[in-house]
Amino acid sequence: MHKVYYPFPISDILELSEEESKHLNRVLRISEGDEVLVMNGVGVVARAKVIESHPKKTKLQIESRKEYPSRKDISLHIAMAPTKNIDRFENFLEKSTEIGIDHITPLLCERSERKVIKPERLQKVLVSAIKQSGQPFLPILREMTPFKEFVKNHPEGCIAFCENPEQSMPLLKAVKNHSDITILIGPEGDFSPEEVSFATMHGYKQITLGDSILRTETAGIFVCALINGIE
Repeated sequence: MHKVYYPFPISDILELSEEESKHLNRVLRISEGDEVLVMNGVGVVARAKVIESHPKKTKLQIESRKEYPSRKDISLHIAMAPTKNIDRFENFLEKSTEIGIDHITPLLCERSERKVIKPERLQKVLVSAIKQSGQPFLPILREMTPFKEFVKNHPEGCIAFCENPEQSMPLLKAVKNHSDITILIGPEGDFSPEEVSFATMHGYKQITLGDSILRTETAGIFVCALINGIE
């Protein structure tokens, strides 16, 4: 069943945005009487019937709904330096959303090769991912934040750093018995030693993600999969 995103409280009758209406009418060829799933990104998924099909203002009637109280007991926040090739960062956004993540912060680091992003474009990637996967919760995408500012505002997390494996611990050991988990993932050139030292001074643990050196976006996806596997 086709899915639509409606980022507001779901009442009995809804009027979709022009973007969603156009997609339903011109791309999916939805007509009156057809059924769709409506997702609001905060845990409500509703079954609805199209009562007025229009490329600018399609109207739906809600027939049933299901509410999810929370994504899971663990809240995951990944702060990652966007990759030089933005497609790779968008791949992380898509896959992490499908798997399950709560907060994403683009991180501006000393060695960052990408210092500008387009939040509107990235938000569309997230919305597309929940519609494709059926994930009822849309991650919160935060503004790009300088490394030190983020660490000061979010003390006590984990920082993935490749150069000192002997000083690092496995991710699952580092987050054991934690319900709010913050993970820092650096740019292609990794974090600088000064950044690692600064994070450590603010309560961050150095972690390892295994023996392989992972690409930035692969590391983020791997972290999501591991954390979501925690019972």
